[in-house]
Amino acid sequence: MEKLIEIFRKKIVSTDMSFVRSLESQINWDARLVCIRGSRGTGKTTLILQHIKKAFSESLDKVLYVSLDNLYFSDNSLLDFVDSFVKRGGTYLFLDEVHKYPDWSRVIKNIYDDYPELHVAFTGSSLLEILNARSDLSRRALVYNLQGLSFREYLNLIAKTDFPILSLEEILKNNENLSAQIVSKIKPFEYFDAYLKHGYYPYFLEGIDDYYTRLNETVNLILEIELPFLRKVDVAYIVKIKKLLAVIGKSAPFIPNVTELAYSIQIARQTLLQYFEYLEESKLIYQVFKQTRGLGTFEKPDKIFLENTNLMFMFDDAQTDIGNVRETFVFNQLSHNHEVLFSEQSDFFVDQKYTFEVGGKNKKRKQIKDVSDSYILADNIEYGTERRIPIWLLGFLY
Repeated sequence: MEKLIEIFRKKIVSTDMSFVRSLESQINWDARLVCIRGSRGTGKTTLILQHIKKAFSESLDKVLYVSLDNLYFSDNSLLDFVDSFVKRGGTYLFLDEVHKYPDWSRVIKNIYDDYPELHVAFTGSSLLEILNARSDLSRRALVYNLQGLSFREYLNLIAKTDFPILSLEEILKNNENLSAQIVSKIKPFEYFDAYLKHGYYPYFLEGIDDYYTRLNETVNLILEIELPFLRKVDVAYIVKIKKLLAVIGKSAPFIPNVTELAYSIQIARQTLLQYFEYLEESKLIYQVFKQTRGLGTFEKPDKIFLENTNLMFMFDDAQTDIGNVRETFVFNQLSHNHEVLFSEQSDFFVDQKYTFEVGGKNKKRKQIKDVSDSYILADNIEYGTERRIPIWLLGFLY
């Protein structure tokens, strides 16, 4: 344990506090069990180390961070480790990469049941299953999802601004004043293009030149390591999932022809729908449907998007269509806290109420002028008007 404590203390000393994700202040850290899920590269480790440094600077002896992919746990029991930590007066334990530990959910359940004085927060892949038959953690854990950086967070990080989160209702009702206030402090389009290309995953801070190499490595690790490990996908089938993702990457957003796709990849239709689910759970794609999805069945999506615009540029930089980029950005920012459905009348139908059409600065409302609660999300404009909202302002939703 002493070596793990030493590693933890070194990490805390080197943890940068100049920018902290908004989710840190939204998490109920006093809960007995907290789960933070997210795709690789979104900053889960940094988030919990920053929280520890912020909340426990005067009482580090009561807290400990460990990563469960540390070799220590290859021949040492996590339960024994926790028992020793509690007996030494520990009250807050942060477990990183929890899915790397065998039978992790059952062990976490035992820790929760046997050590009521201990607060545990753990991080894991977006594929992490909290609900399962053997150890249901869904009733015990508060679950939070860490998405990539919003445009607002990117601005706060790069431009050293301090813009607050805006609700969708605020933006729709007051976008004229809000856009004017923001533009008075910063020129959004000075940063917007860079965000769309390489601003979603925080590791762009380690260098832009090799950003897409890192992003490609992230995708490969998800497909080659996490899917087989967490979804028990036979490694032999990963090549087909990669082929499917490559097809989506060069076409998204698009309305899929499931029969043709299944034939081109040489898999059954039902298998294709299963693969769509895996890719969505991995935070690599979004499936969009005309209505709220049912539970327990695989359905044909009405449209498929890549999860974020950075993935679009990784797959096909030279051919990336600006209209597709706009739609992907809007869907990504909205879907974090809102239900976004496919609409044949417009681009998106949100929260069973709002209709959005996405386009350039000259986009007209003709198509949706008779639709209540309908708006244009327009690119290349700084200031909004009543029903015409700058597209970049959607980047302030989280």
